[in-house]
Amino acid sequence: MKNLIVICLLISPLALSAQKNKKTNFEVSGNCEMCKILIEKAALNVKGLKAANWHIPSNILSIVYNSEKVNLQKIQTAIAKVGHDTPLEKAPDETYDKLPICCIYKRNLE
Repeated sequence: MKNLIVICLLISPLALSAQKNKKTNFEVSGNCEMCKILIEKAALNVKGLKAANWHIPSNILSIVYNSEKVNLQKIQTAIAKVGHDTPLEKAPDETYDKLPICCIYKRNLE
């Protein structure tokens, strides 16, 4: 019985931590391997982001993040700051214009 109590006490913090972590994905505009590096690096530099993987053909970024430390708006703002549009944030034109030629993607005219 004593061992069961010790195990429960050890597992409880891990279970609570796992509840804070959320998985989601969203579109991020880009084209190539260089875009992948920029997008993932920008995302992973946001405190509270645990994992990021941008899939080139689909333009979908899959992330795991701590919802108590960061929200999707902050993550997407960080990605837009390096030149890549997201559903919540459009990259500044001056940043987009400075992307390498291989990274220039077709932008929505909204």
